[in-house]
Amino acid sequence: MATQLDALLAAIDPDRTADDTVRRTNEALDGFPGKGSIAQWDEFQSFLTRLHAHLMKAVLRAGPGFPMDAEMHWHGCREILKKEYGSNGDKAAFEMARTGNQGGLYAVMKALAKGVAAELAGNEVAARVRVWLNGLTFGEQFAAAREYIVKYGRLLPSELTEGGATRLVAGFADVLKEHPRLLQKMRRVGW
Repeated sequence: MATQLDALLAAIDPDRTADDTVRRTNEALDGFPGKGSIAQWDEFQSFLTRLHAHLMKAVLRAGPGFPMDAEMHWHGCREILKKEYGSNGDKAAFEMARTGNQGGLYAVMKALAKGVAAELAGNEVAARVRVWLNGLTFGEQFAAAREYIVKYGRLLPSELTEGGATRLVAGFADVLKEHPRLLQKMRRVGW
C-alpha cells in the first residue's frame, strides 16, 4: 500500500516534473523564430527578453494576459546566463551570439531554455513539497523522514541519517526538493 510519502515522491518524480517541463521548453524553443547572429547589444537583449517571455508563457501554459514586462524577463535571462556562463554571463553570451563562437546564438538560446526548464521544474517540486509538509503534523513529518531513510538512506550523506530521522527532519524539505535530481542521476547510471 502506498504511503503519503510514496504519493509525494510519485508527484515530484522527474518523469512528471522535470522531463515534462524540458519537453515543453524544447517545443517552445523550436517554435521561436531564430536568427543566425546578433551584432548589437540592444538587439541581443531584446531578442533574449522575448525568448524568455515566450518560453515562460509556453511552459506555464499561460494565456494572452501573460505579462511581457521586459525588465522582469531580462532579469530572468541574466540570472540564467550567470549560472551557465559565470558572473558576466550576459556579456559572455553576447560575445557568443555576436561572433558565432562556441555554438553562437543557438547555443545561448538552448542554454536559456535549459535554465528556464530547470527553474520552473524546481519551483513546481518546491511548491508540492511545501504544501505536502505543511499538511503534516511534526510526528507525521518525523515518521515520513524515517520512512525516507529506510527507502533512500543509502543515497544520502551519513550525517543526515545518523540517529534515526532527527537530523533529516530539520532539512527534510531540502532533501525532498533534491529527490527528483537524485533520481535523474541514479537513472542515468542505471540504478
